[in-house]
Amino acid sequence: MNAPLEVEGFIPELDQRHLDALEEEALFILREVAGAFERPALLFSSGKDSCVVLHLAEKAFKTKASEAGARPRFEGHLPIPLLHVDTGHNFPEVLKFRDARVVEIGARLLVAQVEDSIKRGTVRLAHPLESRNNHQTITLLEAVEEHHFDCLIGGGRRDEEKARAKERIFSHRDSFGQWQPKEQRPELWSLFNTRIKPGEHFRAFPISNWTELDVWLYIAREGIPLPDIYYAHERQVIRRRGLLVPSTTVTPALEGETIETARVRFRTVGDMTCTCPVESTARTTAEIVAETLKVTVSERGATRMDDRTSDASMERRKKEGYF
Repeated sequence: MNAPLEVEGFIPELDQRHLDALEEEALFILREVAGAFERPALLFSSGKDSCVVLHLAEKAFKTKASEAGARPRFEGHLPIPLLHVDTGHNFPEVLKFRDARVVEIGARLLVAQVEDSIKRGTVRLAHPLESRNNHQTITLLEAVEEHHFDCLIGGGRRDEEKARAKERIFSHRDSFGQWQPKEQRPELWSLFNTRIKPGEHFRAFPISNWTELDVWLYIAREGIPLPDIYYAHERQVIRRRGLLVPSTTVTPALEGETIETARVRFRTVGDMTCTCPVESTARTTAEIVAETLKVTVSERGATRMDDRTSDASMERRKKEGYF
């Protein structure tokens, strides 16, 4: 059994043996994708979940180079390209991390820009500062069509949001890229029906059965690098409707609002227009594990403005082809 994870002033007695089972399942799913599909891609936003899936992909397809050090090193070629849908409103620190990480592992990165969809006229904004988060769906489906992807690997987890809890590990999308909850295929034991018709594709979620705590325990155990904004830092924020909205050029303070400096970290990372940090002093993965043990709301429920528009907002977006 792995040794308990020690946190300053707090030593939770956590049995981490379940991480081995979760890892084994994820590696099986990734290899199943590689064997069943001709043109898969791995969605990589540099968020913590996609960083974990990328690490798992290295374990699944590359050779471990050395046992030395806390962080494993891998050699060889990653046979699956990475795909990032860039809204143009991503946090600069995250984009910098993305580019450095891709160079470090020698992966092939494809970037689909929402800005290009705007220029083509397939995306139309009501006003310049409108959130582009929902418009990612169109850009993503255009990338699927352009590159003829037949499976996209994502980092979605069932504990994040109730619509995602409905989704299968292998999630079928029709020729319009849409998700139909009532037409999801049964998944019995480790048997997956991956047959598709021309124009259809799948989304595969290797860490569907993981929780936020599992993700952070695995990050701590494996030494997986993440963007700095996942750890406590000073940031200018605006208190708005119970959330801490980051003060940026695309999320400015409204009339009557005050900008303040707070010590915060991000539990999830997405478009600047819809992702909010939480107040925190956790500067290490161990400290974040201790914090996560105490939370009662998922990271999306606590920090995503786009999920607060209605109870069915995520399900509606997913039916349209969202991640």
